Order: sequence, then structure tokens, then C-alpha cells
Amino acid sequence: MLEDKNPELTPISAYGEFGLIKHLTENFSFENSSTEVSIGDDCAVINPEGQKVVVTTDVLAEGVHFNLGYVPLKHLGYKAVVVNLSDIAAMNAKPTQILVSLAISSRFPVEALEEIYAGIAMACNHYKVDLVGGDTTSSTSGLVITITAIGLENSENLIKRTGAKPNDLLVVTGDLGGAYMGLQILEREHSVFLANPNMQPEMEGYDYILERQLKPEARTDIKKALKELDIHPTSMIDVSDGLSSETLHLSDQSKVGFRIYEEKIPMDSLTISTAEELNLNPVMCALSGGEDYELLFTIAPADFEKIKNHPDFTIIGHAVDFDQGNYLVARGSSELIPLNAQGWDAFLNKDSNERQ
Repeated sequence: MLEDKNPELTPISAYGEFGLIKHLTENFSFENSSTEVSIGDDCAVINPEGQKVVVTTDVLAEGVHFNLGYVPLKHLGYKAVVVNLSDIAAMNAKPTQILVSLAISSRFPVEALEEIYAGIAMACNHYKVDLVGGDTTSSTSGLVITITAIGLENSENLIKRTGAKPNDLLVVTGDLGGAYMGLQILEREHSVFLANPNMQPEMEGYDYILERQLKPEARTDIKKALKELDIHPTSMIDVSDGLSSETLHLSDQSKVGFRIYEEKIPMDSLTISTAEELNLNPVMCALSGGEDYELLFTIAPADFEKIKNHPDFTIIGHAVDFDQGNYLVARGSSELIPLNAQGWDAFLNKDSNERQ
């Protein structure tokens, strides 16, 4: 993290609010024809071109959502964008624009903000979205980043959380639990460093799970994959707060119950071995860990043959009648374990070490 230790670093006061915004955003280009007016005017102007507009926003606060003791600022900027684009992907829409607002304490020089915006620019370039506005203000309690993301899609292609029916298949992309295990390694090594700053962090061999935590990716690619398979999910959500929590959201919104089969939950071998190393149950990490930013969705049983052999999709369960509840079917048995929403809740998880 960049602190006021170098006399050559530039204080924010050297630019002022509007000069700072201009400095941080002057090199951003635009990819979308729907962007008509962007930074520099009172409002951005977006032309939806006959499509529906989907909008989402997330706040990331220092000490609650991230720890600058081990999170690089460029990674933080990238991840802040991805967190929001994941919500757009969960609606089966195309992300097109973002707005960025920062609350900054005086300990951050301009160079630190340049690092954050470099990460934001990387995400914009990768996902082909336009930065069209935002705000900056001072903060007395550290760094706060708020991103608003906008997406466009035709009405008939949008997917909500409300369409699942009994007997629908429950499907997830990628693998789960890796981001949470990456967080555990970062927290472990950070604690060792605080106890003895001369100790070198032991990060070798944990690359995949560290990347899952520090530089996740939004599954905007799934929209194309589903179209090619001719599958229109009946409901969908992104896995930001843990598989269990997201399944319960689909259950509540669609008024169905779910059965998830423990042996079907996809996990990377490094996630499993790291969990065992730290005496954690890897399945519980997948159920409650969060921040994987995969997509969880339901499909009609008739689509089973289309999706069963796809390498990026795993069928992990099915929907039942609402009054049958939500349960994990234990591995190798018919024991039913109630699903509980033990994932992240900003108003319940007070310990900042519980989430990056």
C-alpha cells in the first residue's frame, strides 16, 4: 500500500476535486455506441437503443470488505468493477458502462489513486465497458469505493431470480470455495507478518486460490455459452455470498425448495487440499465462503442433454416444491442437512478479517 512515506508523492490537494477526476480519467476510451455523453458534463447520457437498462451498485469499504495490508491497489480497482459486472452477468445482460465514486482519506497520495484507476482501466478494457462518471470526496475513515454498473439487453433475454419451477435442474459454473481459501491464506500470512515483520510470506503454490480472491473474473462469457447451447435459464444469480446463501435467494424469489448433492459441488483440488491443511471442511467453504462470482442458475429438465457434458457447467441439484425446504444431500447417504445462509452479511459480519 502507498503511504505518505515518500516526499515525492503528490498530495490530492495539488489537484483539487475536479482536477483529480480529470487527471484520473483522461486516458479512458469508449467502446459502446450507447454511450452518448460521459465524464465532463453534469450527467452521463446513455442511449439504450430500444433495450432494457439494468443497473446495480456495490460499496466496498476499507476494513470491512478489503484489507490494504495485503490487497494491492490495482487489484482492488479491478475487483471493484468485477463485483458489479458479475451482477449484470447474472441478469444475462451485457455490461456497458460504469460510474466510480471514491471517498479518500488524506493518507492517500495521488499515486495511490492512480493505481486504483489503473485496475479500473484494466477491467474496463477487458470487459469492454465505458467509465462515464462518478465522484470523489474526502473521508475520515479510510478508503471507500462505490461502483455503479449499467447493462443493456432485450427484455426477452433477461433472466431474473423468480422463474425456477419444481424439477428444474440447479447448475453452477466453474468451481467454488477457492476465493474463501485464498482469503484464509492471505489472512494467515498477514498475521504472521504483523507478529514478525522479518518473516517472508509463504505464498508459493497457492496461486490459483489467491487469484480467485484478489483478481476474480465476472462470468460475462456464460451469456454466449448459453446462447450457443440454446438454453434459457429459468432463474439465475451470481455466487457472491456463498452457494448456500444464493440458493436460498433463488428459493425465496422463485418459491421452490432445492436439493444440492454434496458430491456434485465442483471444487478445485487446491481448494480442497488448502482447506484440509487449515483443518476446514472444503464443502462448508464452498457453501458459505463467497466471492467466487460464478453463476448459479436453473434450467428446465428438457435441457439436460444440452448441458450434461459441458466442461464449465456442473449440475449440482434440483428444485422441489417450496414446502419441502432447502437441503444438502450428504455424500454417500440420503441424510438431509438444512441449508443455512452463513455467507457474508455486511451488518452481521463485524470482524473485518472475515472478508477481504
